[in-house]
Amino acid sequence: MILRGLFPSRTVAIYMARLFLVRTFAILFALVLVLQALDLLSESGDILAVPGNGQAQVWTYVSLRTPQIIARFLPFSVLLGTILTFITMNQNSEIIALKASGLSAHQVLAPLMVASLGVAGVSFAFNERVVARATATLTQWQRVNYGPMPIDRGDRSNVWVRDGDDLVQVGQIRGKMNAAVLGDITLYDRAGGSLRAILRAQHGRHDPAGGWRIWPVTRFDVASGKVTRIASMRVGHDVRSDQLTLSTIDPDGLTFGALRTAIEDLSDAGRPTKALEGALWHKLSGPLSSVLMPLLGAVAAFGIARSGKLFVRAVIGMALGFAYFVADNFALAMGNLGAYPPFLAAWAPFLLFLLIGEAVLVRTEE
Repeated sequence: MILRGLFPSRTVAIYMARLFLVRTFAILFALVLVLQALDLLSESGDILAVPGNGQAQVWTYVSLRTPQIIARFLPFSVLLGTILTFITMNQNSEIIALKASGLSAHQVLAPLMVASLGVAGVSFAFNERVVARATATLTQWQRVNYGPMPIDRGDRSNVWVRDGDDLVQVGQIRGKMNAAVLGDITLYDRAGGSLRAILRAQHGRHDPAGGWRIWPVTRFDVASGKVTRIASMRVGHDVRSDQLTLSTIDPDGLTFGALRTAIEDLSDAGRPTKALEGALWHKLSGPLSSVLMPLLGAVAAFGIARSGKLFVRAVIGMALGFAYFVADNFALAMGNLGAYPPFLAAWAPFLLFLLIGEAVLVRTEE
């Protein structure tokens, strides 16, 4: 009964949803094509500067970067697709015909809201299955300056920790907590701020007796210049496993479930998690922003086209949409700084502009 009230005409609902989806994904395709080309112009030089890299590596970069662009600009495309759909229908007097048949502004808007809910679901699934993996791999690749591709997408690279006066750098870490496997370890042995020795090892694991067992070790003594080779030794007695395995979490490179698990591990280790909790909530509120765009762009649907104010209404709709994205980024930044609680940082802009869009719609049409 409720669905029949929202969609009095099944034919009209399907017609409007089809117009909206075709325009949305056409705009998204054009945006991705242009933005990927511009991004490739700035990055291709760095990729090809690495010996051995060629056309295959350039296409690899495109395959990893394109999902990020799609995820970021899908809500923009929904906004522009909404405005373009309503402008076209307004100019063809289709909105006037729908209003004359007794449909309210909310009933006119309902097919686009339902279609955008489907877009939000597709966006969430795409982020989980494609974007997170692509982001993790691309981040690893960029950390090695587009050199040989990292083997494991779950690796952490270039992690620095402090052990008293000593500094420890680990080139690559695989695994979690005490099961972590270290590779390319460098320890800077310092005393009183002066460097005494540099120790390098290819492999390392957690030692049950405490600290980390590394092997084979090459020790360079700064004072004498003497190089000593040691089969294995224990270092990093005060370095906890969570300092190595949980110190470089990139929320964009993790799925919702993986990020939630990482937050639980950090919390158990007594580490701050507020910024990551905000990113976790935003993995839900981000895709749902597509549902908000038809409401913000609906101002372009109503009003007489020949009055000359249709363009102004379209600009107002775009301004509302872009204002939402500015507010969303600002709230996330405040959440990362600890000024906003995580839930508020992720959901406040969505709820605020939901009320603003509804108020504008009711004020102008209802």
